[in-house]
Amino acid sequence: MKKALLIVSFGTSHKETREKTIGEIERFISRAYPDRELRRAFTSSIIMKVLKTRDHMHVDNVREAMERLAEDGFKDVLVQPTHIINGEEYEKMMEQITPFKNSFDAISVGKALLTSSRDYDEVCKAIMAEVPELDQKKNADQAAKTALVLMGHGTGHFSDAAYAALDYRFKALGYENVFVGTVEGYPEVSLVLKQVKDYAPDEVVLMPLMVVAGDHAVNDMAGEQEDSWKVLFKNAGYKVTCILRGIGEFTGIQKMYLDHTADCE
Repeated sequence: MKKALLIVSFGTSHKETREKTIGEIERFISRAYPDRELRRAFTSSIIMKVLKTRDHMHVDNVREAMERLAEDGFKDVLVQPTHIINGEEYEKMMEQITPFKNSFDAISVGKALLTSSRDYDEVCKAIMAEVPELDQKKNADQAAKTALVLMGHGTGHFSDAAYAALDYRFKALGYENVFVGTVEGYPEVSLVLKQVKDYAPDEVVLMPLMVVAGDHAVNDMAGEQEDSWKVLFKNAGYKVTCILRGIGEFTGIQKMYLDHTADCE
């Protein structure tokens, strides 16, 4: 019986970060499933259009990927999204998968990164493992002087609550110098600025809480326009450093996606 592994991502038009993040997650999971053929799908129609127009590169959406798998004779499909929350993009993915439930003998779908209570703990630990110099438990003096601000995407979907929950979890685990904000949801950057002011650090390190370091990271976080997070924190009097790495690069995060894949089998 032909088996497939379909990794579904929001997508990015930035080639370098795409290979370091989405590509690495795909390869990491695929190594654990040598009996399954790896396939890719994106959920962002805007990104897929940019890739097709600019790079002449076609990436299937989920419906197209499922159609292609059925046409190619696959009977068992294991789907793992790389979305951070079970929000609009996850629901879009499920809506495109559901019509194919009778086209295969088996379809299994994994959950997004932040799903269980344990996931929040694991994400906190995976992120802090990449910035040990800011870990209060390992470097209290540096952590006291430096705030780590994570920029999430945010959404109008009720799953937006995951970002505030993650911020709370960081602090519950003892990482009081870590703050989570979003571009398009809650907590918004104005609130994060107030929270950081209360913490009173000398420096602020900005890092995307996104699988890829794409447009939001490059422009909204690290850009030079007056409303970028870098400029806002600089104008508030802090020395600012930007880390342009998507969390999809982190081994701990890749392992979590693999664990979610295994959980859905």
